[in-house]
Amino acid sequence: MSTTAQLGSANTASGAGSRAKAPVFVIGSPRSGTTLLYHMILSAGNFAVYRTESHVFTMIAARYGDLRVQKNREHMADQWLKSKYFRLSGLDAADIRRQIVSDSRNGGDFLRIVMENMARAQHVERWAENTPEHILYLEEIKRTIPNALFVHIIRDGRDVALSLDKQAWVKPFPWDRNVGPLVCGIYWEWIVEAGRKVGPSFGADYMELHYEDLIVNPRETLGRIGQFIQHDLDYDRILEVGIGSVREPNTSFDAASGQPFNPVGRWKKSYTPEMLAKLEGMIGGFLQATGYKLATPEKDIKHTLALKKMRALYRSYFSTRLWSKSNIPFANRLVDISWMQE
Repeated sequence: MSTTAQLGSANTASGAGSRAKAPVFVIGSPRSGTTLLYHMILSAGNFAVYRTESHVFTMIAARYGDLRVQKNREHMADQWLKSKYFRLSGLDAADIRRQIVSDSRNGGDFLRIVMENMARAQHVERWAENTPEHILYLEEIKRTIPNALFVHIIRDGRDVALSLDKQAWVKPFPWDRNVGPLVCGIYWEWIVEAGRKVGPSFGADYMELHYEDLIVNPRETLGRIGQFIQHDLDYDRILEVGIGSVREPNTSFDAASGQPFNPVGRWKKSYTPEMLAKLEGMIGGFLQATGYKLATPEKDIKHTLALKKMRALYRSYFSTRLWSKSNIPFANRLVDISWMQE
């Protein structure tokens, strides 16, 4: 499979030296291999090791209102210091709180302060981040962290839908409980499309690749990524260091089944012909636009009015939910964040 890539020039207006130290955001739909690629980058060395997604733009910063207001910064800092995100950072509580309260005016400031402090503490020069849903906040990230580089990893939506459904990541409406893969497929299309609409506007600071290429041709694919972020992603070193999912695959499927680990094309043995015909009827156009071939003959693909209505309803629901998080005051404060303390 050819890699969908927008590498552009290796240099930006700010110069090659600064690019070689720029932060790297690994983005994509959940269950698309973002964690694997992130752990590969960390395993290559000279990046701060932070074994979690930050959720800064998706949840944390948005929850506390206008961060130009000091009391909001104080509230955010105090809550963050109680969370697993702080515990995993290894930072000094008093020192990082002082910097957050003094210098954070937005989510980008907050994330940069935390990650740069981690990099200094670990004696490395760079940091990376891998919250998949940050793909929905690319403009805000680029506005607040201007030198950010984005690596968008795209995986076959049929495999993503299978994994999302298995983990109950996307909740269908009660009347759609029996068609979870269809709803998850719509989500994959919606979130990947959102990233592809914005990312190319960043020119040489945005690239796309296929997850399947990373699995099948890791050396070549890592070479292209390394050229883009100006970092030596030596595959032998990555395997030797083996952080996280490089050594232990982050799979939603049974690792004890005795079968060789092969995350590519699971959908081929998992969907009934009828379910696949419906799924490809819903997202087939976007699958093809992102470089994937359909398996269902055209005459058998389902293009019913009911499926079209389902697709339109869920896409509208996903977009409305995203809009409300950014535009309805304190909407995020109603969200349960007890998981932050785990």
